[in-house]
Amino acid sequence: MNTSQGRLAQHWVAFKENRAECRLCPRHCRPKDNRMGFCGVRGTVNGEIQTFNFGQSLAATEEIIETEAVNHFAPGARILSMGNVGCMMACSFCQNWETSQTQHLDYQMVRQYTPEQLVAMCLENQIPVISWTYNDPVVWHEFVIETSKLAQQNGIKTLYKSAFYIEEEPVKELLECIDIFSLSLKSLNDEFYRKQTKARLQPVLDRIRQVAASGKYLELSQLVIPELNDSDEDVEQTIDWVLENVGADVPLHFVAFHPAYQYTHVERTDIATLKRARDLALKKGMKYVYLGNTHEPDLNDTICQKCGTTLIKRYGLHSSVESLDKKSCCTQCGEQSPILYPLLSTENISKPQAGAQKPDLKKQLEIHWSDEAQSAHILQLGGTGEKDTLTIHSIGINKLIRKQLSAGLDRFILSRQSADETGVVIYWDSDCEYQNLAVLDRAHYPTNFSDASNTSDQEIRFLDLT
Repeated sequence: MNTSQGRLAQHWVAFKENRAECRLCPRHCRPKDNRMGFCGVRGTVNGEIQTFNFGQSLAATEEIIETEAVNHFAPGARILSMGNVGCMMACSFCQNWETSQTQHLDYQMVRQYTPEQLVAMCLENQIPVISWTYNDPVVWHEFVIETSKLAQQNGIKTLYKSAFYIEEEPVKELLECIDIFSLSLKSLNDEFYRKQTKARLQPVLDRIRQVAASGKYLELSQLVIPELNDSDEDVEQTIDWVLENVGADVPLHFVAFHPAYQYTHVERTDIATLKRARDLALKKGMKYVYLGNTHEPDLNDTICQKCGTTLIKRYGLHSSVESLDKKSCCTQCGEQSPILYPLLSTENISKPQAGAQKPDLKKQLEIHWSDEAQSAHILQLGGTGEKDTLTIHSIGINKLIRKQLSAGLDRFILSRQSADETGVVIYWDSDCEYQNLAVLDRAHYPTNFSDASNTSDQEIRFLDLT
């Protein structure tokens, strides 16, 4: 283990000579000296727990807040999605196993960021939210806390997307600097947690209750996995727990699964299964139930509880405010909606221009949507972060938007806006080159060797030993 890259961690106690016990997650690892704990990024050095991933990250990516299963906070807002490496769990069905499980990591994908760099990236690109996401931010605790505090000082909101296998004391610190919690339940079955995630259920439930009791903004989701947690009994257990412990007003997302990692013998979650889960939740009294990774119309709209007017219209990850005023009241009946910051959203860079002519630019990248992938990450090759301007033409709906990249931002998402949009064409004139990677679901961070940065092997060598 390369101890030169370590940094003293928080939340641990001395165990015995040259040993320490980590208290960040309920696992309470006690790694031997110069060895890592379960997560692969926190280990013991001279009797102290050190963190080896401070600032170590996947490429920062501009996405949309709906990618994080957040529907009632600033619909359509752009976010800076940040994922690191390692995880406190080991889900057999992990959607991001190439980065969460360090034994599979392509080290050349790892970059180094400072809190100041990320805040500057948000400010220059006018991105109002930083999202801690992908593998899981729990194991990135020290960097998340430091950066989130700096972000809030600069008027930037913070979002925490997590499976939340974490202890009470670290959550107290998060409550001081996180604005939005999007937390995922895998199941209400402890045996499922122990077998499929190598974790336990009760600590997750306790920490969700802790956030709910704090009054912090919260949405919940559950990945619905064929043959594992997709029965009516499984779904009803989740619904009943949410109603009893969090309440009927919290947005609840049932999310479609795509085969991944060690769980590839099944098909994608059937839409009928998700609709059934939604119907059960609504019948039991949940007010706002959404279906993730679906593109059927009307299933994910937010409806006024008083008059039935569509407040927010959604298609996939795309959302539009239909009937809300600046105070988030229904424009038809005046009822206060649950949507916070309804007008914070801006289009990717500029308002779409309907009927605009295709640009006369020399380079282009064409992407066609499919049933398998209706979003894509667009990468500036080489991770240069060179300032550039792109023009994006939506095929089928004949709209153009202009997209600017600056301050080191070299990766962003494009997502299908409607059933009529069959794809996009990206045009540019600079010397930069771009490629696209298919996003298989909204929690997915697609990886590719060409996405590697210039990070040296020495900076990440600590990951070679677990």
